[in-house]
Amino acid sequence: MQLIKNTSPLMLVIWALLLLAGLVALGLSRWSLAFVSLATLGLSLVPPILAARWSFTLPVPFLMATTLFFFGSIFLGEAFDFYERLWWWDLALHGLSAIGFGLTGFLFVFMLFDGDRLAAPPSAIAFITFCVTMTIGATWEIFEFSMDMIFGLNMQKSGLDDTMGDLIVDAVGGLIASATGYYYLIHNSAGLLGSSLAQFIELNKDLYQKSISRLKK
Repeated sequence: MQLIKNTSPLMLVIWALLLLAGLVALGLSRWSLAFVSLATLGLSLVPPILAARWSFTLPVPFLMATTLFFFGSIFLGEAFDFYERLWWWDLALHGLSAIGFGLTGFLFVFMLFDGDRLAAPPSAIAFITFCVTMTIGATWEIFEFSMDMIFGLNMQKSGLDDTMGDLIVDAVGGLIASATGYYYLIHNSAGLLGSSLAQFIELNKDLYQKSISRLKK
């Protein structure tokens, strides 16, 4: 119940549509569409559930971005074949998600140091951020391969070419996220992406006490 109260109306609408699509597909015995709809719904619920479980606050733009990513990737991409209709759909989603996962990786790594900018060089944190991004990207490729093999989907499209293209885009997105994190640590600012980092840190001060205390001095 608390999860619903803290969720934006647009996200609730998307979740409701996914649930409705899944139920209708089950009623019509369209098993593939039902799976895609319910899988999208389940994955989009993971971030807010984890946030509630681990007692931290996610900015609304982050929740919106993750929900729209899963919606665009699994539901629109697979159920409505956007991957085939729009040649740039897969590249755009992978690029944006790589940046998003990279920023998330930076926040996680920075949290492990309790927000202490002196505990590790900014370059080291940026490098770890890049590694986290590539790990998530590789894991997603394994997920796509598994879905194709087990459920007969076509998430990998052209196979090796698609996988390598996605990993290259992931690397570019990871570099952007790493650079953003690096400049944020050095200058306390890094444009629009840097402001998203600052927003998360401000909403979760208990996780970044040393960073907040240094900024106040």
